[in-house]
Amino acid sequence: MFIDPNIEFILTAVSALDPSQKPLWGEMSAQRMIEHLTDSIQVSNGKIELEMVTPEDKLDRMISFLESDKPMARNIEVPFAVKNVPLRHEEIELAIDELVEEWIDFEELYAAEVGLKIPHPYYGPLDFQQWLRLHTKHFSHHFEQFGLISA
Repeated sequence: MFIDPNIEFILTAVSALDPSQKPLWGEMSAQRMIEHLTDSIQVSNGKIELEMVTPEDKLDRMISFLESDKPMARNIEVPFAVKNVPLRHEEIELAIDELVEEWIDFEELYAAEVGLKIPHPYYGPLDFQQWLRLHTKHFSHHFEQFGLISA
């Protein structure tokens, strides 16, 4: 199951998160997961630039996965998601506030610049709909990890 990619749904889900909640798999804390999702939105906003990982001749295959209904694999490790990064915020509520602000920036950026494409290190240059699809899969993956949605 994939989430409904809108800020109201996202905010409702993350607001139900207990800061001490343990994941069903993986090692992230609840707050680290929120900050990780925020990082991904900042990539889609162009605020964080990452080096391409996927060779250009493999991008079509990556886009096919993105467009599929296949979920992200559990315990997947990617070179650009650094482990044990210090938390940016003193409490989870502040991390949630940042997540909401970045999501709003994401929507406003692509509304203002129709046709804009910003690169993802695995998928290459993505437009708004492709980023929305990626965020949908990514958020669903982590919401399932913390039991906020069922598979």
